[in-house]
Parts: sequence; C-alpha cells; structure tokens
Amino acid sequence: MVVNVGFLSLAHMHAYSYAKALGSLDHCELVGVYDPDQERGKQGAAEMNTKFFADPSELLDQLDGVIICSENNKHREWTELAAKHGCHILCEKPIATRMEDGQAMIDICQEQGVKLQIAFPVRFATPVRQVKAMLDRGAIGEVLAISATNHGQMPGGWFVDPTAAGGGAVMDHTVHVADLIRWFLNREFVSVYAEVDTLLWDVEIDDCGLLSMELEGGIIITQDPSWSRPRTNPTWGDVTLEITGTEGVIQLDAFAQNFVLYDDRAGKITERSFGEDMDFGLIQDFVTMIRENREPSITGFDGLKAMEVALAAYQSAQEKMPVRLG
Repeated sequence: MVVNVGFLSLAHMHAYSYAKALGSLDHCELVGVYDPDQERGKQGAAEMNTKFFADPSELLDQLDGVIICSENNKHREWTELAAKHGCHILCEKPIATRMEDGQAMIDICQEQGVKLQIAFPVRFATPVRQVKAMLDRGAIGEVLAISATNHGQMPGGWFVDPTAAGGGAVMDHTVHVADLIRWFLNREFVSVYAEVDTLLWDVEIDDCGLLSMELEGGIIITQDPSWSRPRTNPTWGDVTLEITGTEGVIQLDAFAQNFVLYDDRAGKITERSFGEDMDFGLIQDFVTMIRENREPSITGFDGLKAMEVALAAYQSAQEKMPVRLG
C-alpha cells in the first residue's frame, strides 16, 4: 500500500524536515502542499519537489494522511477540514491554543473515523527511548523528582504573535517536556506553579519561565522552558532531564549526539549531529500507523494533556499561585 500524504500550511519550519523524511520512505508519496500564503506554499512545494494546490479540498480528496504545519491557532480549522475529507492527521504541537479547541479536534476525528496524531518527535530519539526502557524496568527504583530544561533560540515570525502562537517560550517548550514525562511514567500532572516573563528579547510574548509541578504520587518536577540561546549558539537548543529515583539517577540529554565544526567559510562555529533523525522516526511512525490501520502512538489526548500543563503555567503566573489540574 502506498500512502498518499500532503501538507496543510508550511508555516512551521518542521514541515521541511518532515518532507525530507517522506522522501526517504518507499511506501508513501508526497502528493502536494496547500498554504493560504500562496507565495510561501509555491516556494515550499518547489523545494519539496511536489505540487502546490490553490484549493485545500482538491488536495485533501487525494490523500490518505495530511500533516498540519500551520500557526498554532489554525490547527483546529485545518483538522476539522481534513477530518471531513477522511484524512488521517499528524498535527504539529501544541495541539491548539485553547483546551476547547484541542477537545473539538479530538471529537471531530472520532466522529469522522480518522486518526489524530500529535507531533512530538523527541519520543523517537534513541537516548529518550533508552530512558523509557530503563524506567519501565525500574532501573532507578521509584522516581522521586525530575529536573528538566528545554532551551532554544527565539524563533521570531508568528511564534512571537500572541494570537497565532497562543503563548511564547513556555507554550513552545513546556509541551515537549510534559509529554515526555507523561509517557515515561504513565502519570498525570496534578498541579503547576510558574513564573513567566519577557527578559531576553524585545518581543510581545514570554521568552522565559520557571515551572514547579507535581505529578501523581507526589513526584516533583521543575522545568526551565526558555528562548535563552543566543543567535550565535552552535545548535538550536536542548531537551534535558535529570530523573532522581530511590536507587539511582538518570541524566538525559536528547540532543547530545553531535560534534563541533569550526567553519571558516561560514564564519561561525556549529554543531553537526551524528545521531538519528527524530523527525524521520515521527514521520515513519505516522505513515506506518496509516498502513497498518493501528491507533496513533501519540494521541490527541496526549497533546491535550501536554497543552493543559502549559496553559496552567500561564494561569499560575497571572494569579501568582499554584493551579490544580484535573
């Protein structure tokens, strides 16, 4: 079975990595791209060596699955359209910008009998999967606490538009870590306390924060989600977790598989990865899900619960007190 896949919007930069991954798979075809920004869509389609569609319905009618890489606040709109055309969906994170929109996305996909998967590619990094296996076999005993970071560069563009993005660094980076922790431990977050601010960049949205959270069973979580990496930083950023248990500690750095390149031609120092491509793992999983007609490995509910933590952080920062979840 050849799986026909397309894109709705190329607003998110991950679209190009996802397209590269699609091109590496023998059993799928990138049919085309629709983007309400026709200039961006036509340019992207040319770079991806595929067709630009001026009408999203014309594209969706030819697809088995669609990848939504729009601005965050457009996820519901495109998901509802794709679901009505019978397309399985891989939606970029966060699932939405409001809980009601995320739930509506889950509901429409259930009503139309299509599958909704959320793009959390960090789950497919080999070090991350190794940590999952260690935790599943109780390698460090009972988990007591986790200290996490997700630092990155300030992305600019629509990411710093409060309406389009729904939040800044805290929204952008909390969902990744929250998803990993829920997946690692199979427990839900029960409270969030956060301080959120704009201290690093001249933007109209938060660029840093500190979160203190509690998981079921009394596990304490802290996280630093920020756009704190300078423009000259050799990589985009990091995802790290230090997991403390009753019988040991696991230290995870998801992006540590790289070497330093001193590039005189470019006039800067960069880091080149020698590890596997997480985005390829995500796309392969999505296409395989469609071919095998199985349930998503990262569900809409997973996306909703991760976003709930980020939204609670904003509420906590505004009210200056912890927020209970559930």
